[in-house]
Amino acid sequence: MLNVHPAGPLEDAFWIDLFDPTPEEAATVESATGRAVPSREALSEIETSSRLRQDAGVLYLSTPIVVGGDTPEPELTPMGFVLSPKQLVTVRFASLRLVESAATEMACIQSPSSVGVFTVLLEAMVDRAADLLEAAGAELDGLSRQTFRNSDVDTRRVARANQSLRRTLSQMGRLGDRLSKIRSSLLGVARLVPYATEMSKDWIAPEFMGRLGAVRADLLSLADYETYLEGKTQFLLDAVLGFINTEQNDLFKILTIVSVVGVPPTLVASIYGMNFAHMPELHWRLGYPYAIGMIVLSAVLPMAWFKWKDWW
Repeated sequence: MLNVHPAGPLEDAFWIDLFDPTPEEAATVESATGRAVPSREALSEIETSSRLRQDAGVLYLSTPIVVGGDTPEPELTPMGFVLSPKQLVTVRFASLRLVESAATEMACIQSPSSVGVFTVLLEAMVDRAADLLEAAGAELDGLSRQTFRNSDVDTRRVARANQSLRRTLSQMGRLGDRLSKIRSSLLGVARLVPYATEMSKDWIAPEFMGRLGAVRADLLSLADYETYLEGKTQFLLDAVLGFINTEQNDLFKILTIVSVVGVPPTLVASIYGMNFAHMPELHWRLGYPYAIGMIVLSAVLPMAWFKWKDWW
């Protein structure tokens, strides 16, 4: 899809937006502007030299953007910028609300420019990243309360506690994946801004230079907050795994106690189950109650000892 701002000849547009362009659309823009339109494969390159370069006074920039950051399955999609003093070409492969909001804002400005659109897009990216990090922080606080509330679960409900902790572990895994994608986007934009301001300082107006400086400062603060969330996520991950191990150890401890308690009664029953002709209690009238009492006592004494040792 090809969007031109303002509508008209491509040569007169200050902003050309390519949304998942076809080869024909890319060729049309290249012919009209005289500049190469990067492909998706080129925009997905991770080398800095591929993401940030200059050619004949034109900046070719790219960065990953988080799509569906507020859904269970966020994704990273590349976005490219071909920036010159008079024209901006954006190349994207997903529907982005920040592009729509930038188009609405540019329509209300009397003298829009390529640098103005570029600045607005970067500001929208930072705002979107901040919203995603705030949502992730709130979700992380909820998981923290849930994790440490489950730590007080009765040991008689070990299976239910483990199931709840495993759900929490799965939620934390998805949250960690989302944070890693947000971090990738922030790093991409953080590299892009200083490069653009340095390489185009001769033709960027002081107004936009100041706004781009504010974007750079916001990126630094968001990076610090994202690092804090990463650390808290790792702490909660370790806590959940520790609680799971503790619950499983309690379960094994109970099974061990049960097996140990069952050994003495089995021994007594085995002794009095032997079919020897000469056994003192064989014809004793109280032999049967005596054997039953010995079995019960041999089971109760180990249980009382475990209880006294506070192992149960």
